Amino acid sequence: MKPEFQDLEKLPVAERIQLVADIWDSIARSREALPVAQWQKAELRRRKEEYRKDPESAQPWSEVKRSILDSGE
Repeated sequence: MKPEFQDLEKLPVAERIQLVADIWDSIARSREALPVAQWQKAELRRRKEEYRKDPESAQPWSEVKRSILDSGE
């Protein structure tokens, strides 16, 4: 029995968020690899090479995250 979209909209927001999180977790556990586009692979190679040339140009995730969060104020 497939729920209709309207039925899902009747759920409280917290339950819908949990449902999305549960679906995402089930995808992450899947043994099937998610496709990665060629442009994404090329971008990863470019960034890796850039880092190898100048490791000091990188920023720790904690700094990047703080910068993103601070920019939203």
